[in-house]
Amino acid sequence: MAGPAREEIEAVLDLIVREARGYLTSVDDRPLRDPKADAFADGLSARFPEQGVGALDAMRELLEGGLPASVASSGPRFFHYVIGGVTPAALGAAWLTDAIDQNPGLWDASPMGSVLGRVSLEWLLDLFGLPPAWAGTIVTGGTMANYAALASARRWWGLEHGRDIDEQGMDGLPPVPVLSSGYVHASAKKVSGMLGMGRERIRILARDGVGRVDLDGLREALAGAGGPAIVIANAGEVNAGDFDPIADMASLAEEHGAWLHVDGAFGLFAAVSPRTRHLVEGVERAHSVSVDGHKWLNVPYDTGFTFVRDASLLDGAFTQQAAYLTTEAGRSNLMWRTPESSQRARGLAVWASLRAYGREGYREMVEGHLDLAQRLAAGVDAAPDLERLAEVPLNIVCFRYHPPGMDDEEGLNDLNRRIGEEILPDGRVYVGTTRYDGKVAFRPAIVNWRTRPEDVDLVLETVSDLGARLRPGR
Repeated sequence: MAGPAREEIEAVLDLIVREARGYLTSVDDRPLRDPKADAFADGLSARFPEQGVGALDAMRELLEGGLPASVASSGPRFFHYVIGGVTPAALGAAWLTDAIDQNPGLWDASPMGSVLGRVSLEWLLDLFGLPPAWAGTIVTGGTMANYAALASARRWWGLEHGRDIDEQGMDGLPPVPVLSSGYVHASAKKVSGMLGMGRERIRILARDGVGRVDLDGLREALAGAGGPAIVIANAGEVNAGDFDPIADMASLAEEHGAWLHVDGAFGLFAAVSPRTRHLVEGVERAHSVSVDGHKWLNVPYDTGFTFVRDASLLDGAFTQQAAYLTTEAGRSNLMWRTPESSQRARGLAVWASLRAYGREGYREMVEGHLDLAQRLAAGVDAAPDLERLAEVPLNIVCFRYHPPGMDDEEGLNDLNRRIGEEILPDGRVYVGTTRYDGKVAFRPAIVNWRTRPEDVDLVLETVSDLGARLRPGR
């Protein structure tokens, strides 16, 4: 076969719809990971063929050899990495997105994609209680959301020094002061390097081994910065879901003329429920906010959002000019507010899910997950062989296996590390390990719309079961 044929489309779609239906109807109860997943994955490493087999046979190979190598991360028992599922409305819109293959970056390339991107951002500002005048952009996820936000902050910092960094570069300028608590996410450090500000130059001001912010230290650092600074507050840190005191950090930023960025990858969703809204008090006083879509919004990978108080800073960081790039009168181009010129029409799935379930639907989902997190925490507290290590303000429960009579911290860390190595191939649940105040622990995060009470109960059962089997002397 020399190339694609139109006749392939219908057969391929029929096959994929049939197989996807089978997957989605079984994902609630299927093992999270096939015991032979690694072997199946290695089997996909074939040499590039001289002659193609055609679309239908290629898809059959992908399904037969590739699907067993996947992880059921869209299912209700995946609690690793804070990954949500995909709502039915978002799934339908995502399939449509791939079928029509729009680039929403330019109005004349896709009026549909441009409008739905803009409307989605306006609806999200409303959902999170952020000022409606703020500018927004859709990106690939939390890292690029932080990138767009901190690029705007860097532009502001440069203008404070009389320099348009995006046009003229940073040569001759002093280092950019970036300050945060011990809760700062790895993506913010990565972005600081990408922006030329330096990963190692983020100054961490923590008052304990967990990473809680040292407000007095932050005040002193801002006073001694010698000029404008950037402060990163964290809404929902990754180990236990704790929050920096955003309102206090906003006051310090205002007092010292600093830029406040709030990394709200999943924690910004605390604003959706009256039960947790206090956790993000003061976020509306920030200069920029980032949040993920493929976490608690439950739309497909890859989706994230940046919101910035001053639209000119976001525009100035990413506007590009070329003779072939035109703008219709009264229309804006989304590509001028994002690092990506070419981009997937992510706004379709976002719009569809928000339109389908509305404010109340998302509030109910978030509050259901809050209840499940408290159920899991209560189960940990009641189990004689488990120890909860932190409060549960939102949707993450940080705990470890700690059988009675075993108090050697090094031994406990080794045991919990071994449980963590076994729990993923075990396949009943997917829960990752972390270090919390020096202790190896588990950090299941509940964000999937499919998750049920029995799914979180299985976390306790699995950790206790593996712990009993791996405990020294057993």
